[in-house]
Amino acid sequence: MNMPRHETEGSPVRIVVYRWAGAWGPFRVNIPCGECALTRDVIIDTLAHELDGVAVELDVRDWLSEWWRPLMRGGWHAPIVMVAGKVVSQGQALNRGLLTQAVIDAAAAKTSVTGNHLFGKAGCPHCERAKRDLAEAGIDATYHDVVRDPRALYEMLARVKPIIGPKTPVTVPQIWLDGAYVGGADQLSQLLHWSVEPNPERGRNSLSPARVATSAG
Repeated sequence: MNMPRHETEGSPVRIVVYRWAGAWGPFRVNIPCGECALTRDVIIDTLAHELDGVAVELDVRDWLSEWWRPLMRGGWHAPIVMVAGKVVSQGQALNRGLLTQAVIDAAAAKTSVTGNHLFGKAGCPHCERAKRDLAEAGIDATYHDVVRDPRALYEMLARVKPIIGPKTPVTVPQIWLDGAYVGGADQLSQLLHWSVEPNPERGRNSLSPARVATSAG
């Protein structure tokens, strides 16, 4: 799942893990933590697969030796996983989906899109129309299936939400050309100066022909 749609900019995304280990004064952890070991394994495997190509810095620390550091961010129960200074998991083995989303969100804030990209899903007629329009215009674009690829979904959401607003529903396709956000299939057609096909799912506004005729009658 290596998706080279942006170049790394700035510092890498920092992941800090506080495991059940260490010492504080006369107190020392002597019992190993199985969920801490699982969490570390999940992180390593996720970095090698879902997050392959994303610049990440991993720092594993002993919780008892530095218990006050995660506590200031709301982390108190090892294993504690922090991404970009925020606690994303604690007290249990890490869910790799949470890690993937948190890292992609942080990486999207540090990087910009480059090249041409289309985020879509199978069975989406507007996605197929957008792909056809791009092909007929001679524009090569990398296609990302947001249903099959969790990383594609998280990146699409992380990049689109700041543009359209957190309360606006995100639909597919979502398109970038030369690193600039285009929008959906209709916006692509307008950009390419082609006619826009009617979309019955959009509903009617006050100027729709059918509504005007009804009002006149």
